[in-house]
Amino acid sequence: MSSHVPDHTHDAHEASHGSVKSYLVGFVLSVILTVIPFWAVMTGAFEKSTLIPLVVILAIVQVVVHLKYFLHLDFSPASRASTFAFLFSALIIVMVVGLSIWILYSANAMMMV
Repeated sequence: MSSHVPDHTHDAHEASHGSVKSYLVGFVLSVILTVIPFWAVMTGAFEKSTLIPLVVILAIVQVVVHLKYFLHLDFSPASRASTFAFLFSALIIVMVVGLSIWILYSANAMMMV
């Protein structure tokens, strides 16, 4: 009976994690995606009807940057399982928070009648 020992070499470890370059790219993108909405809000350069969608869109882009460059989530066959596990967890969290807000809003509306 032979025992199978997984190959945990340095190369396999490096393949699952990002390089310094990818972390720097992610950091620079994160800073840019933070500075732009901060500048837009603090200077009042946009109307409120433009500002809110701008901040929301840049926040979504920043979440994608964090998922790609820092959490290393992608749809390659090697990491597909962890990506789907993350997406399922995110779905459950969004449902719990969203449905809780809906229930509280409905309860408040019924109390005010």
